[in-house]
Amino acid sequence: MRLERGFSVLGAGNGGQAMAGHLALMGFPVTLYSRDRQKLAELERAGGLKLDGEIQGFARGIKLTALPEEAAAFADVLMVVVPAFAHRDIARMLAPHLHDGHIVVLNPGRTLGAIEFEHTLRQHGCLARVVVAEAQSLLYACRIVAPGRIRVFSVKRSVPVAALPAWRTIDVVRRLRRAFPQFVAASHLLETGLDNIGAIFHPTPTILNLARIEQGQSFDYYRDGISPAVARVLTRMDEERLRVARGLGMVARSAREWLADVYGSSGRDLHEAIMNTRAYEGIRAPGEVNTRYILEDVPTGLVPISSLGEMVGVPTPTMDAVIELASAITGQDFRASGRSLRNLGLDGMDVGDLHRFILEGREAVA
Repeated sequence: MRLERGFSVLGAGNGGQAMAGHLALMGFPVTLYSRDRQKLAELERAGGLKLDGEIQGFARGIKLTALPEEAAAFADVLMVVVPAFAHRDIARMLAPHLHDGHIVVLNPGRTLGAIEFEHTLRQHGCLARVVVAEAQSLLYACRIVAPGRIRVFSVKRSVPVAALPAWRTIDVVRRLRRAFPQFVAASHLLETGLDNIGAIFHPTPTILNLARIEQGQSFDYYRDGISPAVARVLTRMDEERLRVARGLGMVARSAREWLADVYGSSGRDLHEAIMNTRAYEGIRAPGEVNTRYILEDVPTGLVPISSLGEMVGVPTPTMDAVIELASAITGQDFRASGRSLRNLGLDGMDVGDLHRFILEGREAVA
């Protein structure tokens, strides 16, 4: 099958609409997929996507579809822009429709997302030669403010991308940079996965502000929700993440370094650096307990980082406490359902096996 040189964006939430609108404004053919037909009907009535903020314009001509086979057939590059807990569902849905030459990019992958996606494709009989890649974070800080209208607070200056296997990364980044010069090549999936700053910044402030959230208070998530004491907990978690990375033979960026690289913000400590991040101004806290800041970032961020810590003998007590609190709050067993090495088909591997798999593919350790 001949694939067009366009993009399909899978997911019509905040990030998906921002990306689809941005691509259309740049002149690329775009299909936007969502299984939510009511949302697609609203976008159809809006006549396009209106972006304001750092990106401005009214994007027309976007093809809307609720059929995964149409999204897969339209483009050679599939940009998956959904909460990471939905990656397995998207992989199951796409498995019968993927063809040789497809590139699937998770925006973002969170931690070990491309591995989970590839594992799920195989489980559901996909034999196509597909490259699965993951971005370290979402390119945009954005919110939907009305049907078909998206406020883009900021566009990140640099977002690392890694493919599975790693030797395909350069080709993936070359294809992405047709539209997005912000994407840069990472060394491999451990670099993008261990730089998952959302796992540090999202679950813990949400949990520590739950009383305010349950009372219906509206407040700025970063400016009002991350006090100096909360930031000290985040710093402790960040130190655990960095020790896990070192145990895997790599050097990860600290959260403060990440803020400086991505947003150009700095500070004497993590709290001050967050307060100095202009891109976070106006981002409101979640309005309910069942937010992706817990439902996504715990099972697809904290659980795999903790699991990798177990592999290399690095304890993660603060992360583990947050995982347990999140499980108690939601009534879900995130240890059982999250991206543990066992659930990803990686149990029994040692660090050498893991590196060979990430660099060369599953066949290298079969």
